This record gives sequence, C-alpha cells and structure tokens, in this order.
Amino acid sequence: MTLFGSATVASAQTYPVTPTQRATAQQTAQTGIPVSELAPNAPDEYTVKRGDTLWAISRMYLRTPWRWPELWGMNLNDIRNPHLIYPGQVLYLDKTGGRARLSTRRGTGAPEGTIKLSPHTRTESLSGMALPTLNAALIEPFLTEPIVVDEDTVKFAPRIVAGNDNHVLLSRGDRAYARGEANAPLIEKPGPINQYRVFRNATPLKDPATAEILGYEAQYLGKVQLQRSETTETMMQDGKEVTNVVPATVDVVAAKEEIRAGDRLLPEPPRQLLSYAPRAPAGTITNGRIISVYGNAVQFAAQNQVVSINKGTRDGIETGNVLAILKNGETIVDRTNGNKDTLKLPNERIGLLMVFRPFEKVSYALVLEISDTPKAGDLLINP
Repeated sequence: MTLFGSATVASAQTYPVTPTQRATAQQTAQTGIPVSELAPNAPDEYTVKRGDTLWAISRMYLRTPWRWPELWGMNLNDIRNPHLIYPGQVLYLDKTGGRARLSTRRGTGAPEGTIKLSPHTRTESLSGMALPTLNAALIEPFLTEPIVVDEDTVKFAPRIVAGNDNHVLLSRGDRAYARGEANAPLIEKPGPINQYRVFRNATPLKDPATAEILGYEAQYLGKVQLQRSETTETMMQDGKEVTNVVPATVDVVAAKEEIRAGDRLLPEPPRQLLSYAPRAPAGTITNGRIISVYGNAVQFAAQNQVVSINKGTRDGIETGNVLAILKNGETIVDRTNGNKDTLKLPNERIGLLMVFRPFEKVSYALVLEISDTPKAGDLLINP
C-alpha cells in the first residue's frame, strides 16, 4: 500500500513503529491470523468514518483487539506507519485459506495496494486526519496535566512568590512574580514563548505490593507565560550597597484551580501524540498493580477513567500497551465446616486498560472495558 508522499514523510517522522511491531507486521503480512480469532460479526468490508477510533475498529474485527497489528496486512516497503488509518478508506477482510488479513484492496489476500483517499485534490494535512487509538477527549488533559516526577524535581522547581497588587489567589489574566533557586534563576530561554505549568502537592505514588515510592504525582493548577526574567538590583540602603533579587514576571494564561504563592513551575513539555497501535507488551508483566484512580478521593474506577499503575519504561511498558485487570480475590474465613479455614478467593479478570503515558516507574492508563469495578490494588497481567 502507498500513501501520498507528503503525508507519508510527515507521519513517518511523528508516528514511529517499534521493532516489535515491525517484526510482527512482516510475519503476519504473509500469514494473517486464524479466522477463529475474528469477532463473530466482523464485516467483510468497512468504510472508515470520522469519529472512529482504532480501538473501536479493532473490537469490530477481533476477539482480542490488542492484536490489531497482526491482522493488518501491510507492505512495509511502502508503509512506514501501518497503523495509520484515515476516514474514507475502505477496509476489506480476506479469509482465504482459513487465515484472516485486512487490507485496503479487495480480494487480493496480499498486503499490496494503493490507498486513494479521494479523487480530488486535498488541501488539508493527511497526518492530522489519522484515526486516534482512543477518543482523544478522554486522555488529552492527562497528556499535560498530571505529571510524575522525583521528589527533588518539584522541591527545587521555580516557585510563585507573590501576586500583583497583593493578590493572594490568582486566576487567568492575573500577573504574578516567581523565582528559581539561587543557582538556577528563572530566566527566558532562546526560542518560542516560555510557558510553564503550575503544580502543587506532590503526592507519593507507592507500589501496593512492595511499598516502594515510585514517584510523586504533582497536582496540575494551570499555566503561566514568562514575561521578564529574574534579575538582581543593587541599591544604597543605610549607606551600604545592597543587592536584591528582582523576581521574574509571569502572566497566568490558564487556571484549572486558583494559584497562590508557593506553587511550583515546570517547563511546558512537547505535545505528545494521540495515535498509537494497541498491542500486548513485548515481555511478560509480573506483579503489576493499579496504584490509584485519578481524581480527588476516588477509590473505584469506571470505564473511560484514568488510573496510575506500578509499571513504567523500566519494566518495558510502552505507549499503546494493553493489560488485563484482575480483581484481587478476597481472603475469607470458611465457616461452613466448623474449622474456620482461611481461604483466598480466585482472582477474576474484570477488564482491560491501555497505557497512554508511561514514565520510568509508573504509567497512566485508560480503563477500556470492565465487567466489574476496578480499584487500587487490583492486579495487572498480559492480556
């Protein structure tokens, strides 16, 4: 399959394919998957629509939707990013020889073909039209708002020291003053406008199994824009020369909650991508647990809710990895025979989640499907 040149180049730069995905693609482009692994009502032909997500299409075709790369027949010489699918494309399901393949060319049984999005000239970027894996509205705030850092990162980050006109609580449109540590003043850096995210209350994220502190989750409050750098000013006072710190000037450009003195500033990170292929982790995940459900005083997770988990990049977790949620079976006392034996009920599979923002030791994941109510401490395994 081929894409229009400019879109191919752009997407190749912004949507990398992992070595594991590429190896899987090379194998299954030839073999496909067993027809028995298709969803019962998998359509022979489907036209991709605006509003579709890769996960929804995966579920339409597969009993195990995280195995999407294995179904998608592709020619890797032409397609560098095979999981990019666009509205208007027609997907054809080939079940020749008891093996299933999905392509954009009818009845070939092979991955080659040409994607033609429209017979007329397009003036919009194809890279921006690619289907997201998930509904972007569900996770987009979490790509910039909560952040996991080590204790020192927040402790030594620049801080708000005062509001303009003695304002104590600051909101959008207010001016404030901030400073860094003595050896790291808050100054403008070359390049685009300097923006910072404002955080408070770095809450420790503790592994439910080992009690190890995996990081600190900083509470997102808003954004400020740096207007003037921190400087110093020397003046005469009581006949002596005194040097005072002149804090940096910042303007509040967004506020989720009111900002106050003592809140910390961290640089605005690059925007993360919203499209990636759902897939099982490359290795076996052991001792995986849900750490917490995102939100103040929230104990149980609902579908489409964000949770933090105790696995990250050091454990081989990548964006797009799907994990199964197991309800941690309770320990009970058997009172049915008079012996009062202690029993551990079986762990029951109750749902799936997908990692969308991994850090070194923890990750944020979206709960995709549930049959019961997940909570902190529930187990995570390969799907």
